[in-house]
Amino acid sequence: ASRPWIVLAVVVWIGGVWVVSHRVPRPLDPGPFSGEAVLVGEMVEGRYGPWVVAETELGTLLLDFEEVAGLRRGDLVRVSGIIEGEAGVARGRPYRAVLRVRSVERNGSASSLPTRMGQGVRERVMTRLEPFDDGRALLAGFLIGETSRLSSADMDAMRRSGLTHFVAVSGSNVALFLGLLAFAAGPLALGPRRRAALGLLGLPVYAAATGFEPSVLRASVMAGLALGGRLVGVVFEVWQLLSLAVMGLVMYDPLLTGNVGFQLSVAATAGVIVGARWPIRGGRIARAMAVTAGAQVAVAPLLVLHFGSVPAMSPLVNLVAAPLVAAATLLGAVGVAGFGIVLAPAAGLAEGVLFLARGAEVWPQLMGRQVLIIAVLAIVAWRFPGLRLSLAVGLAGVILWGVVGPRAAVPDPGVVVLDVGQGDAILVHGGGGRFALVDGGPDERLLLDGLRRYGVDRLELVIVSHVHADHVAGLVDLVGRMGIGQVWDAGAPHDSPAYQELMGALSASGVPVVTPRVGESYALGELRLTVEGPLRRYASPNDQSLVVLVEGPGRSMLLAGDIEVIAQGELGHLRADVLKVPHQGADTSDPEWLVGLGAEVAVISVGPNEFGHPSPSVLDILEGAGVRVVRTDRQGDVVVPLS
Repeated sequence: ASRPWIVLAVVVWIGGVWVVSHRVPRPLDPGPFSGEAVLVGEMVEGRYGPWVVAETELGTLLLDFEEVAGLRRGDLVRVSGIIEGEAGVARGRPYRAVLRVRSVERNGSASSLPTRMGQGVRERVMTRLEPFDDGRALLAGFLIGETSRLSSADMDAMRRSGLTHFVAVSGSNVALFLGLLAFAAGPLALGPRRRAALGLLGLPVYAAATGFEPSVLRASVMAGLALGGRLVGVVFEVWQLLSLAVMGLVMYDPLLTGNVGFQLSVAATAGVIVGARWPIRGGRIARAMAVTAGAQVAVAPLLVLHFGSVPAMSPLVNLVAAPLVAAATLLGAVGVAGFGIVLAPAAGLAEGVLFLARGAEVWPQLMGRQVLIIAVLAIVAWRFPGLRLSLAVGLAGVILWGVVGPRAAVPDPGVVVLDVGQGDAILVHGGGGRFALVDGGPDERLLLDGLRRYGVDRLELVIVSHVHADHVAGLVDLVGRMGIGQVWDAGAPHDSPAYQELMGALSASGVPVVTPRVGESYALGELRLTVEGPLRRYASPNDQSLVVLVEGPGRSMLLAGDIEVIAQGELGHLRADVLKVPHQGADTSDPEWLVGLGAEVAVISVGPNEFGHPSPSVLDILEGAGVRVVRTDRQGDVVVPLS
């Protein structure tokens, strides 16, 4: 009976994909803009500042702010600025251009009453959870899907352990909200139909409180259909609820077909339904495993498509995490409602989930080929029950393959300049699994991914060249996740917020921080790391960079931080076979110094940027001197053997 509904939902989804594929926004010409705009998305804190999608007289624009606070979805604003960026897609919504906002003035709200009420609920939740630590930050995710206070490394750990669906507010959260709403209305002695009507009134408020995330829209529409059916005496089957919700939402907004969150929500819900109905023996634990396994199997193709891997042990991790999340969410909701004494244990339970995610993120990830093999084994075992033992053996083999399978080649000994975007992160391998790290780049997630590629689980030495965020920020969340023997720091008077955060994390974790002297060496297996600078205190943080010469059995490499003309002029005696070009190849180097090092290879660690790095003049100087130039933005990780 459910099959026609599923087929119809798929047809509507395909229709939505067709509509989206033919809805190409016409780009706008660069120039000034001034006018009214309605914010149709939540304010998002990006790497270079906050941004939000808005509807204007010119169509949908991405508003890019230098700094702004207090704006929210539904606000009516007057903005002025310059249209500079090109058309694109932000959180699944196409926009015609990027507007660099120079001034903004709020003129009121275009939101409906339920939306304003929901925003009030959202603000209350965030206010009640202050001050934020890791546990309270995750609790905000459980309650309203707000993950902005979680670090990108923790979000990556949740993804790699298969737990991100707990912060993608959906069915269980909507059910909890409706249950609390019914409990609060208990003294009114409402009958079933009046409680259903109250629930229908409350659903838009909760959807607004969660920022109208696609997953909560799907869950809210399903719940609304069930409650509406109760009002008129119609009982919907669960497949009908899912199919009608998908059809209604896709017809209302075809852009949802391409939204990753919506895709995962629909697939996971279908998997949960199948897992809950699958004939199985073994009691509640076996049923819980079937439900989580069903959800994981359903979303596996999407995870491979969008993220490249699937957590192999996700069903087991979810089985342990689910009761912790349920208890934390319930206590958190009660605490936010007014009983603040229970917020501490709620945050403690959320911390437990984070601890679980951080531990499970290192477990095997199944890649596309492995997922395909498992799917084939499952189909064969389903078709031929006598081969189920073979399935178990094959599954164990695939997981073992994920654990001990081939990793990226690491030179033994040598250096890997990791591709971490616009910044530096340089892995030094002395041989025999002994590693050091020079800088950490701007993004902790990219750094952790890079270290995982080479099987690094401990660093004997971490060198912080200088205080700028493109060298320091990625290191912050490394502390506590990976063993660190000691840290070398320039010890200069310069400072930055990212540097302060790193030093605080190192102090709290008891990692020793040392300021090495010029000439001091560190033996790392077959390599010797020698400090060559800074020779004195400099006014520029770049010139204050720790300069390290890495010498191997066959070749040497100079890791020059971001030193510029002044410091380079005082380090004229150096020679090296390979040079890590300072400052992403910016035009801040002395041409004679670059050539005078005698390097055969120059490595530039650089990513997409607005600064023109690397400078064409620097490239011309190096290539004119016969130096081979290698760039991370074009070649990815650059491997430099030193044997």
